Amino acid sequence: MWQDAKALNATASGIFALTLLACIAAGVWWVSQRPMFNLRTIRIESIGSDDLRHVNHLTLRNNALGKIKGNFFTTNLDAVRQAFETVPWVRRATVRREWPDQLIVALEEHEVLGTWGEDGRLLSTKGESFTANLAEAEEDHALPEFEGPEGSEREVLSRYDELRAWFAPLKLLPQALSLSSRYAWTVRLDNGMSVALGREQTSTTLKERVDRLVGIYPQLVGHLPNIDTIDMRYQNGLALSAQGLKIPAEGAKPKPIVKKPAPKHT
Repeated sequence: MWQDAKALNATASGIFALTLLACIAAGVWWVSQRPMFNLRTIRIESIGSDDLRHVNHLTLRNNALGKIKGNFFTTNLDAVRQAFETVPWVRRATVRREWPDQLIVALEEHEVLGTWGEDGRLLSTKGESFTANLAEAEEDHALPEFEGPEGSEREVLSRYDELRAWFAPLKLLPQALSLSSRYAWTVRLDNGMSVALGREQTSTTLKERVDRLVGIYPQLVGHLPNIDTIDMRYQNGLALSAQGLKIPAEGAKPKPIVKKPAPKHT
């Protein structure tokens, strides 16, 4: 090998190239560690035209800013994004660098529609459940209540939009919507009336039941103005209760009234 000039030249050239690359890397690392590249500004922007309503500097400082490590070159943008997305009310975050010492963080807030379940979560207008301060969510108006099995948020939201349209002829709005573990639907309207719609046997089952109620409702309230509950799960009728009065479904046999015998006096 030592007599092979070509091999010696190639080896020397390789060593020189490796040394040069190491020097360049060391130089780049040294420059990147200079104080001028320390992060001095983190600018917060809103995704879209609307301003941030619920996310403020104090919330960001307590939940995200302390988790940012490194400088302009070394900070992990994906880790920064994840830190901001853990902040209450933040739905999505994007992060980019701006020369020489800034990060630009754009945030999208959740837009709340109502409450979800009984554990203090909220439901967004995009059908996503999230955790945030309920008092902040209710500062403008009372929120509709939603409930359903885990993962059914989008389905419940879609059904809510349909029910709003279906009950519009009666000028009634859904205030609560529940999907049970057996996938049966119950809606409470803004007049306090609760309507049991049951399970979807076909794609039109619920619509047909609501249409049937809409058609007969004016007659019902003409006789019973304060209806508490209506059960529409019957094929050709309904059952309702109003101020303690219960009317059986059409064609159903009324339950016999069992009278207890009077106590004997001794």
